[in-house]
Amino acid sequence: MVNKVDLTRPVSPIQPPGGSAPAKPGDTKSGEGFQAVLHRQISQSLRFSQHAKERLASRQIQLTPNHLTRLETGVNKAAQKGARESLVLMDDLALVVSVPNRTVVTAVAGQGLKENVFTNIDSAVIV
Repeated sequence: MVNKVDLTRPVSPIQPPGGSAPAKPGDTKSGEGFQAVLHRQISQSLRFSQHAKERLASRQIQLTPNHLTRLETGVNKAAQKGARESLVLMDDLALVVSVPNRTVVTAVAGQGLKENVFTNIDSAVIV
């Protein structure tokens, strides 16, 4: 059985093993204000553009929770290096991600990768 992921909603951040208990309403890190908490939450989730959703559907690409974890890890690494538009390579799948927006722009898999040219990227991450 393949776990399907609903791409119409942002992906929730991954909790590390043995992580802390879920935050209670009103809890903040070191007295953060609402804006800081909101910004942190928004910046931690990945989104898929309409174009990417269409490409995933038309190419019959199904992302598992493992794929999403690896993708998020790759985007985090790209962000740490200051990347803006990154090509994330994972198995036989290539995704172009707008790193500051944390948005998957498009996806290509399998035979579509051959003889393909990716433009307007400033980095590549292999996960």
